[in-house]
Amino acid sequence: MSSSERTFDVVVVGAGGAGLAAAIEARAAGGSVLLLEKNAAPGGSTSWSVGSVTASNTPHQLAKGISDGPEDHWEDMAKFPGPPQERDNDELRRILCDEMPDTFRWLLESGIRFYGPMPEPPHRVPRMHNVLPNSTAFIQHLTRRASRAGVTLKTSSAVGGLTVENGRVVGVRLADGGACRAAGGVVLATGDFTASPELKARHMGEQEAKVEAVNATATGDGQSMAEALGARIVNGDLALGPEIRFIAPVGKTLVQRIPPWPALAGLMAWSLDALPDRLLRPFIMQFVTTALAPSPGLFEAGAILVNRDGARFTNELDRPALALPDQPDKIGYIILDRHLAEMFTRWPHFVSTAPGVAYAYLPDYRRNRPDVFNEAPDPDRLGRVLGMPCAALTATVAGRNAGTGNLRRLEDGPYVALGPVRSVFVHAEGGLAVDTRHRVLGADDQPIAGLYAAGSTGQGGLLLKGHGHHLAWAFASGRRAGRFAAAEAAPGPAR
Repeated sequence: MSSSERTFDVVVVGAGGAGLAAAIEARAAGGSVLLLEKNAAPGGSTSWSVGSVTASNTPHQLAKGISDGPEDHWEDMAKFPGPPQERDNDELRRILCDEMPDTFRWLLESGIRFYGPMPEPPHRVPRMHNVLPNSTAFIQHLTRRASRAGVTLKTSSAVGGLTVENGRVVGVRLADGGACRAAGGVVLATGDFTASPELKARHMGEQEAKVEAVNATATGDGQSMAEALGARIVNGDLALGPEIRFIAPVGKTLVQRIPPWPALAGLMAWSLDALPDRLLRPFIMQFVTTALAPSPGLFEAGAILVNRDGARFTNELDRPALALPDQPDKIGYIILDRHLAEMFTRWPHFVSTAPGVAYAYLPDYRRNRPDVFNEAPDPDRLGRVLGMPCAALTATVAGRNAGTGNLRRLEDGPYVALGPVRSVFVHAEGGLAVDTRHRVLGADDQPIAGLYAAGSTGQGGLLLKGHGHHLAWAFASGRRAGRFAAAEAAPGPAR
């Protein structure tokens, strides 16, 4: 029987972390659940994440004698955003902090394993927990749990709109022309809009609209469908990015190939605590040197950013990521001379970092990312290695040295090029306005009957700065939205 011929208690749109959590909890509440994913496999932005989850009162904290609770977490979260804090949704922040102790244990029950907690000021105690072996563990374990619970998952099933009858959302229309109904409610869990030029232009600006997304399928589908019914986006101008990131390596790294078996993840957690750094560091660098952001400290020390033609095109200290999308192929290269290359071999001058995990230096990139590390005796030969026009890089370095100001000159070889790099948005904060039951708000801030939103789609003005809060909100809000939607279904056996 096709999905267009069936009625479910709950229909969830989007099978990332929030959508999977919603589907699992709706099913646990007794509802029949259809989970729709437009891509060929579940994952969403959760599978692109670093994999940090921030929570209080966790078994990991208790094992290390850390006394912590939701109230302290709620207070500390307010210290992260800075001036935008006045725009935060205090009620949703309270829900996040209150729900996370139980949600963290729910993730452990699903077979997911963590290392930590790690410190991240201004948190007063360590709260950040890093998933093992990588963020795909969330998706694999939660997909398995959903399947065992009886959730109907359909991939390659894009949703084209919401079905409304008598002012209530009663289902969804599929892009292929089909449809399915929801007796209890529809939960939108389609992620953010970092890959939507239209929404970025409207909420952030025309130049920001040119910047690509880490997750190219995060096109704001849920926000757009809800807006058609009178919903509104809150904090659409706030985002992590644009920032410069290294192009991802071709194929999976060693860490990405490790299966997410709980026993193996447990062994990894023990190893991270017990083994000496000299044995662990080569393994950890496989992760830290993937597609993370190069430190702004490179430019503050005097490195320059050039395009594929060898031309310097922006002030590297003034949001260079905004200028990069206008360059050929939207890529650039970071150029260092011998002095800078030696500087970035040791603390405190690192090339990139993973929060609470490790710092990567230039030798780590030489060893682990030969595809983004090039070296030559002088700018001309380095330019030729990179395929730049003859003498273009030499002229750029000479021009930079002529107007160096307070920055030191680039004049000692060998020269190093790191790149290509590109400009990306990691995530956008603009989610639909929702109430404390995760119901989407429409005209006059009244709930749209039958419509819920979770994760980035239903962020509701909540500010999630600080590592581990986006995933925490995805899982916590997803679970709650699924339960509330299931409770709206008519009594009777699951259909």
